[in-house]
Amino acid sequence: MRMRSKTAAVFAVFSTAAIAGTGDAIRVESGLLTGIAGARPGVRVYKGVPYAAPPIGPLRWKEPQPAAKWTGIRKADQFGPSCTRGVSKYMPAPYGMSEDCLHLNIWTPAKTLADGLPVMVWIHGSGFFDGAGTEPRYDGESLASKGVIVVTFNYRLGILGFLAHPALARESAHHSSGNYGFLDQVEALRWVHQNIAAFGGNPDRVTIFGQSAGAMSVSALLGSPLTRGLIAGAIGESGSFFGPILKPMTMAEAEAAGVKYVSSHSAAAPADLRKIPAEQLVEPFGTNDIYNGPAIVDGYFLPAPLKDIYAAGKQQHVPLLTGFNSDEMSAAIISKTMSVRELRDQLFYFLLEWDDENYRDDQPQLMTAYAANTDQAAEIANRDFMADQYTGYATWKWINLHTKTSAKPAFRYVFNRLSPPLKTATDSQLGPRALGARASSEIEYVFGTLNSNERFSWRPDDFKVSELMQSYWTNFAKTGDPNGPGLPVWGAYTNKSGPQVMTLDLNSRSAPEAHRDRYIALDRIYSKNVKKRR
Repeated sequence: MRMRSKTAAVFAVFSTAAIAGTGDAIRVESGLLTGIAGARPGVRVYKGVPYAAPPIGPLRWKEPQPAAKWTGIRKADQFGPSCTRGVSKYMPAPYGMSEDCLHLNIWTPAKTLADGLPVMVWIHGSGFFDGAGTEPRYDGESLASKGVIVVTFNYRLGILGFLAHPALARESAHHSSGNYGFLDQVEALRWVHQNIAAFGGNPDRVTIFGQSAGAMSVSALLGSPLTRGLIAGAIGESGSFFGPILKPMTMAEAEAAGVKYVSSHSAAAPADLRKIPAEQLVEPFGTNDIYNGPAIVDGYFLPAPLKDIYAAGKQQHVPLLTGFNSDEMSAAIISKTMSVRELRDQLFYFLLEWDDENYRDDQPQLMTAYAANTDQAAEIANRDFMADQYTGYATWKWINLHTKTSAKPAFRYVFNRLSPPLKTATDSQLGPRALGARASSEIEYVFGTLNSNERFSWRPDDFKVSELMQSYWTNFAKTGDPNGPGLPVWGAYTNKSGPQVMTLDLNSRSAPEAHRDRYIALDRIYSKNVKKRR
């Protein structure tokens, strides 16, 4: 990554705009920009701003390079395309797809450059092989109206973002390869640090937040030395790299898979693949292979395994807010019912899969943690067990590791708002009956974009919950603490009397951490690492 040779203050001084909220042109590193008025009074939007050069041709599988300078005034009034990826019926690309996709979008309510507003940078999810920062649910206007600047961006996905190969490492000045999607994220943060003052933002008050793969990215970015000085706070929604899913890989593992991938395309080296159109390389939607994007311990983006970085206290010491939804796995469960015996069998085979040599030592603790005496209770326990493997344990492990080696405050939540009825169909379209908040259902509440999801019949109480969550999230971005006047008190996870967890719903409440026994039982099993789940 290139070094920061100028400070954000320099760009503010030389900006041609005295008022960031007007239609006057403002200056960023690459040239002059004009935005457009948002739908809400006082919010201005800048769309499709390039933060790096198009990673095409010889720049495919290279770390991001500086965006080209332009002459005249660039109109930032249209979103850029999504990064090239497999076709998805769930995440459409209304602005098209292209390798020329490294753009970001800015919503600012600032009136003057001196406002110095806090900044929230969103990292989208969808498994590192899907999604884009331009999805309607990520519209930043509602959050921006609460006194923060919101930034969303795209980063390279799938094989185009995460191919590791010895030949690529030899090309690199840092002798690394494979983490290109994460290096894009770092470059977007560097761009924000250098330029956000021109939009009325404070480059030293940047909070990163993301969901699923975006939350995993947040956990990795905090552990990377490349983001020093770029992050003031972190929010992770439903995920981290400390769970059993998509765990960071060694360079040897990643390069071996890369060699196999290149050979499968009858190519001798990545240079041959650069001649193939990107559309012919991307994985079909739903492909679950190495190139979905596990962070690689490459000696550059990640100098050591992430768990070791946090254990040594070498991650960035910033306030952390993280949590998950109360029924993350409802859409993935095929059967609506489960008997007590089926639950016990499932827990038993889980132990054999992870720790077949010592499973008897861990069996009593695991069976007690997910105990059920009736079939109805077994159904709930099964959902909890699956959700804990998916996101619950990962977020718990992240906040526990971070608070052990950082003195900064931390806050944990469980989002428990049931989705409203569908407008034109039954709930069967979403899978089995939800017992709580489904995976990713908190996003529209956080962004205040409920109306962007037209499938649901939103209720007045949903907008109340959304207003509450926006206040918590923006308060955290402003001060490192979600609490504020008129809001239910959110007790810190670092509370001296014991960890507190906020349940977010219409009647939000903070209470002592529940179900810690589950995570301790899983932690004991995962830490042995006797067998790796395939």
